[in-house]
This record gives sequence, structure tokens and C-alpha cells, in this order.
Amino acid sequence: MTQTRFAPDRGLTVRMVLTMFLLGLLYVVFVGVLVALGVQAIVVLVLAGGLLLVQYFLSDKIALFAMHGREVSPQEAPELHGLIDRLSAMGNTPKPRVAIADSDVPNAFATGRDQKHAVVCVTTGLLRRLDPAELEGVIAHELSHVAHRDVAVMTIASFLGIVAGLMTRFALYSGLGRDRGNNNGPPIGLIIMLVSIVVYAISFLLTRALSRYRELSADRAGALLTQRPSALASALVKVSGEMARIPTRDLREAQPFNAFFFAPALSPRRAGQGLATLFATHPPLERRLEQLNLISAQLGRGGV
Repeated sequence: MTQTRFAPDRGLTVRMVLTMFLLGLLYVVFVGVLVALGVQAIVVLVLAGGLLLVQYFLSDKIALFAMHGREVSPQEAPELHGLIDRLSAMGNTPKPRVAIADSDVPNAFATGRDQKHAVVCVTTGLLRRLDPAELEGVIAHELSHVAHRDVAVMTIASFLGIVAGLMTRFALYSGLGRDRGNNNGPPIGLIIMLVSIVVYAISFLLTRALSRYRELSADRAGALLTQRPSALASALVKVSGEMARIPTRDLREAQPFNAFFFAPALSPRRAGQGLATLFATHPPLERRLEQLNLISAQLGRGGV
């Protein structure tokens, strides 16, 4: 596979491998517990596996449909296509498909299972608000997600939490433990519920931690590719500020895609403190700006 010019991130690679290993181990243990309790887990696993394959291979189409995005041709959006053409050439990566979502929420996201099946989507709200240099920084950020292959990892990791819920419903609705309940056996349904909650909680925290780190990695790689970290910082400040002017209803509709957005549609206040950090999909704005300022200083000294 062709080596990209996006700055590699060994820390991101290690975290992706570790996250997938821990999630896989977690679900092996989970299935083992369910089997020991008498659940025909294979039925749920087959169903969940089928859904996972659908999401993995059709993630780009699902995301575009949910965000009301559509692919656009070079004739429809010549400036956007030209920008992505140039950044793809600079990064030595295949050009992704280009899409625009008709939404006033200023944001962008990349999705797709690999570089050859990637799509980069920007909203009309983002295009209206950013100048060319800022838009370049955002697109470079999104292309770095594709180059680092963390989009596919996040798609799989975020889906695995759903498996716990599916298994719990199957176990409860199938009447598991009725016979044992008549013999004063253990409360099987309650045990399954508690185990599922624990599995979901651990999955949730693992994917959130990976999501926060990958955003910092994409900021760094995008800023180094364009050599203009200040433009990306300006875009971050502008997008974050404009979010406050968007109706809450529109932000809540976009919130399920927070983990894939350039900036979160809704984020907890005082995100850098307390438990809010554990639940956030993105690092605090201050942390992202601090990293970009450091990169800018390093570039000024010729140190990067």
C-alpha cells in the first residue's frame, strides 16, 4: 500500500490495536458468561455479526443518508473538489468521494472502511462560515482520519456496544431462567442485565478514549500537511463559537454523529474537568488549540 505523507502516529496505532484487543477480549468473556447462564448466544452473535458487516461495508452510505448528505460532482462544487484534489495529492492518498450535507450545523466528517471507499462530507453551514485557508485545515484534518485508518476502527468499536444490548434483549424476551426461577435459582435475568451494563460501560469508555486521541492526532497530521496550524486553530475557534448559535434541536439531531465530526455538535460544559472528560468524544478546545500553538512554534523554529 502506498505510504501517505500524513504524519504517522505510533500512539494512535497502539491505541487502536489495544482498544480492539480489549473489546474483543471483553466480548469473549461476555459470551462465555451468557453461555454459562444458558443463553444460546450463537443466535445473537450471528445477528450482530450480520449487522456489523452491513455497517462496516455500508457505513459511508448510512452516514450520508442520516446526515442528508449527497455526493457532488466537480461541476457542482468545483472549489471543494479542487481543494480535496490538491490535499490528496499533497498527502499522497487516493481522492475520496466528495459530499455536501444541507445543514446549517458547521461541521465535517469522513467515513468509509478504507482509503478507496472513503467519503468526505462537509455541511453547507461550514462552507458558508470558513474562509479557504480554514476550510483547507478542516479538510486536511478529515483526510488524516482516512489516512490513519481510524475511521474503520471507530466504526467497528462503536458498534460493539450494541451487541450487549441485543444479547440482553434476546435473553430477557426469550424467557431465560423461568424454570430456574421456579426452583428458587439465581435471578438469571438480573445477572445478565448487570453484566451487559458493565460490558457496555467499559466499551463506551474505551471508544471515547480512542475518539479523543484520534482527534488530536488528526489535528496534528492535518496541520503538518498544510504547514498552517493557525488556520486549523482559527477554524476550530470559529466552528465552536458558531455552534452556540445553532438551535438546540438541530444540534441534538446531529449529536449521534459526534464521534465522527470535526467538532462536537453538543459537548458537556467545562469539558476539561471531572467526569465530563470521560464521556466526551473530543478533547477540550483548549487542549486542541494548545497542541496547534505548539506545532506552530515548532514550525517557526524548523523543528518539525
